[in-house]
Amino acid sequence: MNTWNYTKKTDFILVGLTDSKKTQLVLSVIFLLIYLVTVLGNIGMMLIIRLDVQLHTPMYFFLTHLSFLDLSFSTVITPKTLENLLTSNKSISFIGCFTQIYFFVLFAATECFLLSSMAYDRYVAICNPLHYSFVMSSRFCSALLTVSYVLGAVDSTAVMICMGTLDFCKSNVINDFFCDAPPLIAMSCSNTHDIEITIYFFAGSTLLLSLITISVSYVSILSTILKINSTTGKQKAFSTCASHILAVTIFYGTLIFTHLKSNKSSSLGMDQVASVFYSIVIPMLNPFIYSLRNKEVKCAVSRVIKKRERALDK
Repeated sequence: MNTWNYTKKTDFILVGLTDSKKTQLVLSVIFLLIYLVTVLGNIGMMLIIRLDVQLHTPMYFFLTHLSFLDLSFSTVITPKTLENLLTSNKSISFIGCFTQIYFFVLFAATECFLLSSMAYDRYVAICNPLHYSFVMSSRFCSALLTVSYVLGAVDSTAVMICMGTLDFCKSNVINDFFCDAPPLIAMSCSNTHDIEITIYFFAGSTLLLSLITISVSYVSILSTILKINSTTGKQKAFSTCASHILAVTIFYGTLIFTHLKSNKSSSLGMDQVASVFYSIVIPMLNPFIYSLRNKEVKCAVSRVIKKRERALDK
């Protein structure tokens, strides 16, 4: 079997989402609009939290970094996807492809652990409110954030080590619109069984650990909410974590659908729809989920705007 030598061929070819020029143009316009909204929404969220002192709390500390991760996550994928849709250049360099995989896994895994930290924050706020300030100290929040990034880096490094052992035979065509581990494993001529087991172990461990943390936190939260006598009290308690529940459901649902199954038995079309959703659409949705469903963010936006108008009047 002749192995494709990447020292001679230094790029991969991304098949993309469609061969139709008209569809490519429509998708490029849609993705560009989504990316612009993603950039503006997430940067706007970070600025509002930064500028309004009333939002300098643990929950919004984590939300700032969630916005950063969403923005970074989208930036890893969307610009290259737009280039492929708008030009005839469908190639991506070998180094560029593996760099995309590394940061894709890094930001996705880090976001999983960050969402877990946010769930624990909501647990302490609702189930142990009298000790909230003590437990969720700035030092502890920084430690949770650091652990999230470190574990994300461990995941992405492990995936890169596994991917670096693959050989590619004859074809350098990737059946996807961005570089991801499953399509590269599918086109490899190496014995990928051990590599798949290792990658799925790290992916599964990340999802399982974070989901267990989130599930345990919300079981305790639900138990506490049910013990509240007043309907108003129950609604107020639930509203503090409703946005997080919605974000977690959307994010984990698409990740689990796409990655925790055999790449040989998957449907390319369905996988691409799910991949577009979690890599391009979800990073745009989170700022809206947290702002439209959160009175504190709405009030903060109003305060910042009024403060800005007063400054201009002077």
